Amino acid sequence: MKARIHIHDVVSGESVLVHTSTTVHFEAPNWSARGDLILNGDGLLWSLPADGSAPPRQIPLDGVPELNNDHVLAPNDRIFLSANDGHIYEAPLSGGSARRITHEDRMHFLHGVSPDGSTLAYVGIEQQRWDAGSLLTISSDGGPSTRLTEADGGPDDGPEYSPDGTWIYFNTERFSPNAQIARIRPDGTGMEQLTVDDRVNWFPHLTADGSRAVHLSYPPGTRGHPADLPVELRLVEGDAWAEARTIVTLRGGQGTINVNSWSPDCQHFAYVDYLP
Repeated sequence: MKARIHIHDVVSGESVLVHTSTTVHFEAPNWSARGDLILNGDGLLWSLPADGSAPPRQIPLDGVPELNNDHVLAPNDRIFLSANDGHIYEAPLSGGSARRITHEDRMHFLHGVSPDGSTLAYVGIEQQRWDAGSLLTISSDGGPSTRLTEADGGPDDGPEYSPDGTWIYFNTERFSPNAQIARIRPDGTGMEQLTVDDRVNWFPHLTADGSRAVHLSYPPGTRGHPADLPVELRLVEGDAWAEARTIVTLRGGQGTINVNSWSPDCQHFAYVDYLP
């Protein structure tokens, strides 16, 4: 299978292919302040110039198991990472020794870092109940977690802080069997539904200035967030979630935009599609 990494310009409406790989299954690009895309590839962390001017380079990490595709950039050139052992780690973005953050008896899937880097938002899975993921937060220094949603009524996924830290955006099945985009205050209050349609909506990502958002949209009836389906990327201007419009149609899903991939200029985002 080919993993193809693209950059989309929301002003011109054009997507540019910057890298294709038939050997590494690249997923989930971030966009760093220095102009690199940070991706998962076969359980390892990679860096790729956003203009595709050089091939991907593995970022060496010590003290961390094989990674999954949930990783989030943080202030001071740090990155927080979810690993396949179910725990969250912190490492320098340039590579080096990783530090384990979580120690509680659940699986932790990181998606959000507060603007000041002090708090992490993650999905907790208890006793292998994949149908009941809930939202929790934890200090980036470790310690006990704070629960935002209860497992019954979910599942929830993809929690990501707004740029001002006043909301956590996520997708949930609390309102409908089809996942919809919602938001909640970081203290667990004020939950509200943002998308209302028959599609299955996942992974909301806001620009650094809060002026736009993009999210993944699956065909109606899709369960979970599988790979290799005909999916859409939908753009939201401002807070007009009811007016989201499709800007990219592709084959993908899992791995396409699991984490925030907006550029610092808030005009471009990276995504991955997959071809046989």
